[in-house]
Amino acid sequence: MKKIAVLTLVAAASLGLAACSQKAAEETANAADTMAADAVAGAENVADASMDAAANVTDAAANVAGNVAEAGAAAVDGAADMAADKMKEGASAVDAAADKMKEAGK
Repeated sequence: MKKIAVLTLVAAASLGLAACSQKAAEETANAADTMAADAVAGAENVADASMDAAANVTDAAANVAGNVAEAGAAAVDGAADMAADKMKEGASAVDAAADKMKEAGK
Protein backbone atom coordinates (compact mmCIF):
# COMPACT_ATOMS: atom_id res chain seq x y z
CA MET A 1 0.00 0.00 0.00
CA LYS A 2 2.81 2.35 0.83
CA LYS A 3 4.44 1.57 -2.49
CA ILE A 4 1.23 2.42 -4.36
CA ALA A 5 0.87 5.69 -2.46
CA VAL A 6 4.49 6.62 -3.13
CA LEU A 7 4.16 5.70 -6.79
CA THR A 8 0.97 7.72 -7.03
CA LEU A 9 2.70 10.75 -5.49
CA VAL A 10 5.72 10.33 -7.79
CA ALA A 11 3.42 10.04 -10.81
CA ALA A 12 1.48 13.15 -9.77
CA ALA A 13 4.69 15.09 -9.19
CA SER A 14 6.06 13.95 -12.56
CA LEU A 15 2.91 15.11 -14.34
CA GLY A 16 3.12 18.45 -12.55
CA LEU A 17 6.76 18.89 -13.55
CA ALA A 18 5.99 17.84 -17.10
CA ALA A 19 3.23 20.44 -17.27
CA CYS A 20 5.57 23.11 -15.87
CA SER A 21 8.30 22.09 -18.26
CA GLN A 22 5.92 22.30 -21.23
CA LYS A 23 4.71 25.73 -20.13
CA ALA A 24 8.29 26.93 -19.62
CA ALA A 25 9.28 25.60 -23.04
CA GLU A 26 6.35 27.37 -24.69
CA GLU A 27 7.16 30.63 -22.92
CA THR A 28 10.79 30.31 -23.94
CA ALA A 29 9.80 29.64 -27.55
CA ASN A 30 7.42 32.62 -27.52
CA ALA A 31 10.14 34.84 -26.06
CA ALA A 32 12.60 33.64 -28.71
CA ASP A 33 10.06 34.31 -31.47
CA THR A 34 9.42 37.80 -30.12
CA MET A 35 13.14 38.55 -29.89
CA ALA A 36 13.70 37.30 -33.43
CA ALA A 37 10.83 39.43 -34.74
CA ASP A 38 12.22 42.46 -32.90
CA ALA A 39 15.68 41.82 -34.34
CA VAL A 40 14.27 41.59 -37.86
CA ALA A 41 12.26 44.78 -37.37
CA GLY A 42 15.36 46.53 -36.00
CA ALA A 43 17.44 45.38 -38.96
CA GLU A 44 14.77 46.61 -41.37
CA ASN A 45 14.73 49.99 -39.60
CA VAL A 46 18.51 50.22 -39.85
CA ALA A 47 18.37 49.33 -43.56
CA ASP A 48 15.66 51.93 -44.19
CA ALA A 49 17.61 54.59 -42.29
CA SER A 50 20.77 53.72 -44.23
CA MET A 51 18.95 54.02 -47.55
CA ASP A 52 17.46 57.36 -46.48
CA ALA A 53 20.89 58.62 -45.43
CA ALA A 54 22.41 57.51 -48.74
CA ALA A 55 19.63 59.29 -50.63
CA ASN A 56 20.24 62.45 -48.58
CA VAL A 57 23.99 62.32 -49.31
CA THR A 58 23.30 61.84 -53.01
CA ASP A 59 20.88 64.79 -53.04
CA ALA A 60 23.36 66.97 -51.18
CA ALA A 61 26.15 66.05 -53.59
CA ALA A 62 23.91 66.88 -56.54
CA ASN A 63 23.07 70.24 -54.98
CA VAL A 64 26.75 71.02 -54.38
CA ALA A 65 27.59 70.07 -57.96
CA GLY A 66 24.79 72.29 -59.22
CA ASN A 67 25.95 75.18 -57.06
CA VAL A 68 29.54 74.77 -58.25
CA ALA A 69 28.39 74.72 -61.87
CA GLU A 70 26.31 77.88 -61.35
CA ALA A 71 29.20 79.62 -59.59
CA GLY A 72 31.55 78.62 -62.42
CA ALA A 73 29.12 79.91 -65.04
CA ALA A 74 28.76 83.17 -63.13
CA ALA A 75 32.55 83.51 -62.92
CA VAL A 76 32.92 82.89 -66.66
CA ASP A 77 30.19 85.44 -67.41
CA GLY A 78 31.90 87.95 -65.12
CA ALA A 79 35.28 87.37 -66.79
CA ALA A 80 33.73 87.69 -70.25
CA ASP A 81 32.07 90.97 -69.24
CA MET A 82 35.37 92.29 -67.87
CA ALA A 83 37.19 91.26 -71.05
CA ALA A 84 34.55 92.97 -73.19
CA ASP A 85 34.87 96.14 -71.10
CA LYS A 86 38.67 96.11 -71.44
CA MET A 87 38.37 95.59 -75.20
CA LYS A 88 36.03 98.58 -75.42
CA GLU A 89 38.46 100.65 -73.37
CA GLY A 90 41.32 99.56 -75.66
CA ALA A 91 39.29 100.39 -78.76
CA SER A 92 38.46 103.80 -77.34
CA ALA A 93 42.13 104.40 -76.59
CA VAL A 94 43.07 103.37 -80.15
CA ASP A 95 40.39 105.73 -81.55
CA ALA A 96 41.64 108.57 -79.35
CA ALA A 97 45.22 107.94 -80.46
CA ALA A 98 44.14 107.85 -84.11
CA ASP A 99 42.27 111.13 -83.68
CA LYS A 100 45.37 112.73 -82.13
CA MET A 101 47.51 111.48 -84.99
CA LYS A 102 45.07 112.93 -87.51
CA GLU A 103 45.09 116.26 -85.72
CA ALA A 104 48.87 116.24 -85.53
CA GLY A 105 49.08 115.49 -89.24
CA LYS A 106 46.90 118.44 -90.24
